[in-house]
Amino acid sequence: MNSNPMPRARAGALVALLGFLAIVATDSMAAPGAHGPNGEHLDGPAEAGTGTGLSRLPDGSVNIPMAAQRRMAVRTMFSKSEDAAASVELLGRVVNDPNAGGLVQPMSGGRIEPDGGGLPTVGQAVRKGQVLGYVRYNADPYARANQQAQLARLRSELEIAGKRVERLQSLPDTVPAKEVEAARAELASLEAASRSIGAGLDGREPLIAPVSGVIAQASAMNGKVVSAGDVLFQIVDPAHLQVEAVTADAGLAAQIDGASIAGVDEAALGLVGAAASLRDGLIPLSFSVTLARSEGGETTLPLVLGQPVTVVARLRTRVRGVVLPRQAVVRNAANEPIVWIKSGAERYLPQPVQTQSLDAGHVVVVQGLGDDNRVVIQGAALLAQIR
Repeated sequence: MNSNPMPRARAGALVALLGFLAIVATDSMAAPGAHGPNGEHLDGPAEAGTGTGLSRLPDGSVNIPMAAQRRMAVRTMFSKSEDAAASVELLGRVVNDPNAGGLVQPMSGGRIEPDGGGLPTVGQAVRKGQVLGYVRYNADPYARANQQAQLARLRSELEIAGKRVERLQSLPDTVPAKEVEAARAELASLEAASRSIGAGLDGREPLIAPVSGVIAQASAMNGKVVSAGDVLFQIVDPAHLQVEAVTADAGLAAQIDGASIAGVDEAALGLVGAAASLRDGLIPLSFSVTLARSEGGETTLPLVLGQPVTVVARLRTRVRGVVLPRQAVVRNAANEPIVWIKSGAERYLPQPVQTQSLDAGHVVVVQGLGDDNRVVIQGAALLAQIR
């Protein structure tokens, strides 16, 4: 039995040293560290007494155990500066394509009557040439009385003209043929005039769909009295829409290289043109909308008429920065845009940044973020909610 305690003490010290080195190595391998765009260190030692659970530390960083990170589906990526297209965000709204949509308006006033299938409702699909209803002409009492009197006079003259034609036809040898033909022509004229006035009194105008699509607006109701030119139905083709945006820059249209709608990855925009005059102090820009990608065989766009949208217009100029998904940039308590940087196995730091929109799903961080940082690209909104 060895009575010298020194080897045993040295062995214990060696085990403690190896454990410390293992912890240091684990922390150093977890992340390359958090640093700013100029190489300055952003992370510092966590203050004591903060605990090791899910919590926000006094310096603004958050501590998230590995099990919680997996439950929150936190994902990171290494930041890398690159050249990207500069962009600008424009306010816009979805409008109807004049070549694919249409309006249904009566040519004269009257009372609405449904057809055999009833009046169509909002959201109902219709086809071109389909009769959506009728407008029965309803004249004022004085005009209707005049028409009825004129119709009665025509019917009397029509009866006399008919008897005259019969009498002339019964005397073929004594009456010249030209008189018989003139009588027949007068009879045909009176019949046409009588039919026209009679149809005007009791006729109705069909409301015909000018295009195929979906009813987006319907103001027709059975028995409703309408005037000439009232919009009774608006038809929209969901697969053919347009977006109208506005800008105060008269030269912006010449710089646009492409565009998209923020938050709508399925839609792709193409610049149609810019207006040559101001409207409410701004210049309208028209964009055609096409289906960029389809999921499950969908052929319609996830947009509705009048919907406000944000148009991200890509310019021909280039800007250098870090391209990140839009969900990687969140807001702090001061409403500043920030990203979360992983500085250790369980520690994340908030870093204020300045961004520019790139497309519908990405932004470019132009200031505040350096290369080789592990930036949170999924779950950043959950990190911002930790208190």
